[in-house]
Amino acid sequence: MAVEFTDDEILWEGRKHWLWFPWSFTKYALTGDRLYTQKGLLSTHYDELLLYRVTDICLTRTLGQKLCGMGTITLTCKGDAQRVVFMRNIKDSIRVKNNLSRWVEKAREERGIVGREFFGPGGDEADEDPLL
Repeated sequence: MAVEFTDDEILWEGRKHWLWFPWSFTKYALTGDRLYTQKGLLSTHYDELLLYRVTDICLTRTLGQKLCGMGTITLTCKGDAQRVVFMRNIKDSIRVKNNLSRWVEKAREERGIVGREFFGPGGDEADEDPLL
């Protein structure tokens, strides 16, 4: 599968499946710091997600998806607004999710980003007494 949206080295690429078959016009490509999505046949939508902005990765597998060796990966992202990205019916989804998690951590380390930069003031630090 050739992707049209990047010249960077592609670490993983896949597409949305229907049962066991990749009969879909939704393609994904992952580079060292970005996830690209291409959707559509006649009218095509391209999307790009910076990996360091991913705050949560979740994998959901229905019985039908388990039987077909697939799953849905949900990425919760932080940026200007809260955003959720669904990667539906991904083949070998457990391996893809685990690799994606490692690549997100690597992208954060390369940029020197820690969790509190995403969440801002509040949380556990807000509960502490500033005089102590």
